[in-house]
Amino acid sequence: MYELTEFLVDVLKVDQLTASFPFRVGVHQSCHGQRGLHTSQMTELVAAPFSKADILLNKVKGIELVKLNRVDECCGFGGTFCVVEEAVSVKMGKDRVADHEKNNVQVITGGDMSCLMHLEGILKRKKSNIQIKHIAEILNSEI
Repeated sequence: MYELTEFLVDVLKVDQLTASFPFRVGVHQSCHGQRGLHTSQMTELVAAPFSKADILLNKVKGIELVKLNRVDECCGFGGTFCVVEEAVSVKMGKDRVADHEKNNVQVITGGDMSCLMHLEGILKRKKSNIQIKHIAEILNSEI
């Protein structure tokens, strides 16, 4: 079993896409993807940065990938963490959203649906215009 970006980059070795997505996009690197699946490099390590999501998204026509201030900050969802530490989870999610807002993104993407669901809930409560799109939606879009 493979994570989607891992499969597309490492197995299929996708080198071009027909997708187009003319929006300012911030990428949320999930903790699970980084620490468990190694889909991107953690900034606390002294190593060359990489992100399989960024590799793919950079092949999408018209997209503007936005460099966030805190590239790999946790959103605070963490499965049961958001239940047993609700206030901390919400604060972490709000901080994550604030980084995207400060950088004027139109869309937040990532490969972890639980993170995206958590961030979308925060955005909806704020009545924000920022959209949430799973990376598969962007990689398959033709706008």
